[in-house]
Amino acid sequence: MQVLIVKTSSMGDVLHTLPALTDAMNAIPGIRFDWVVEEGFRQIPTWHPAVDRVIPVAIRRWRKNWFGSETRQQRCDFKRQLQERDYDVVIDAQGLIKSAALVTRVAKGSKHGQDCKSAREPFASWFYNHRHYIDKQQHAVERTRELFAKSLGYARPETYGDYAIAARFLSQPPADAGQYLVFLHATTRDEKHWPEENWRELISLVAPTGLRIKLPWGAEHEHQRALRLAEGFPHVEVLPKLSLEQVAQVLAGAKGVVSVDTGLSHLAAALDRPNITLFGPTDPGLIGGYGQNQMAKKSSDNMMKTISANEVFTLLQEPRP
Repeated sequence: MQVLIVKTSSMGDVLHTLPALTDAMNAIPGIRFDWVVEEGFRQIPTWHPAVDRVIPVAIRRWRKNWFGSETRQQRCDFKRQLQERDYDVVIDAQGLIKSAALVTRVAKGSKHGQDCKSAREPFASWFYNHRHYIDKQQHAVERTRELFAKSLGYARPETYGDYAIAARFLSQPPADAGQYLVFLHATTRDEKHWPEENWRELISLVAPTGLRIKLPWGAEHEHQRALRLAEGFPHVEVLPKLSLEQVAQVLAGAKGVVSVDTGLSHLAAALDRPNITLFGPTDPGLIGGYGQNQMAKKSSDNMMKTISANEVFTLLQEPRP
């Protein structure tokens, strides 16, 4: 059976789709997947053993110049690549009108997605041949597992979901594996940032343990923040700019991770790394870390600054597998 997945973004949502592929792979021998995903996340599907082909899409970039000649050509090339295969099933796990109209609509195959009561944008369900009710009051991973099970005709497993990517990275750990922590300090919304003084206090508390701290970054302003956090601390390393796969390798070797609510925190969860995720205004209940050794530290008043470095350090010291 050949299946097309439409799950374009964001990083966390793409990662949350992986356990559903593992379920399907175990339930249907020989099933293979192609996956339409935003170009920035194209590495993630390649990590799963059931994925044959990744079809990158650039909706985020295209919409900046939708009718430009280069954009039109890229859209035509994408459509041609998308229609090279007739799929047994097309699963739209995105649930948005833009992805349903631009991707799912033009793909070849029987189209499945969430019904109007379940999809994030109800009108997206108009583009599906088969519409499934998916209970919203469950974690995003479980919602996607349920959608795949209903679309492909098997019972959703009662066991915990398996991303099936950890072994890829854990099989070749870095030389200093287990000797460092990773602090994921960058996120897209100001209200989800933990204050720099809190980070620096936590860095100071970690110093006597002998563990090093690694700080990854993506954009230049994140690089500058990392440099400020590391200033004066010889046990802190600001990493060079890394690809997503390289960041995954660093995370895989970490003794533990402290993160704000960001896509990379879900990558840490997918890699089964002990991870403390700090939440202020966002609710971890339905979108928090899903995996082994995941802990959500929620602010008592929805303000990130309220979470103290001492609280986080105490959690870091708790014994973990």
